[in-house]
Amino acid sequence: MKNNLLIVISTENKDSILKFPLLYGGVSIPRDYWKRVCIIFWGASILSVKHNVEIRQKILSIKEEGVEFSACIVCSNEYDAVESLSQIGIVSNHTGELLTKALKDDKLWAVLTV
Repeated sequence: MKNNLLIVISTENKDSILKFPLLYGGVSIPRDYWKRVCIIFWGASILSVKHNVEIRQKILSIKEEGVEFSACIVCSNEYDAVESLSQIGIVSNHTGELLTKALKDDKLWAVLTV
């Protein structure tokens, strides 16, 4: 049975980030939709996290619910965002490893991309 949700965000659209992946991801553990929720920021979404206070505050809020966050290290370096993301507890790493694991393991993981 799938109990883990991986959400990959690559859009830089603030409303899209706030109104779908962060909203759904933030309520998924408290409402027992999923046991584990991981959100990956990839590409242009990293710029939105780096520069938008509302997104940063929402991330801090839903981290308290147990949602895990990471960001693509290559993108974070290119956008000079590693330190900014780290300040709110987002680890920049090789996110392709988790994405590949989730995509190959359809018994434990569901994957959403935005």
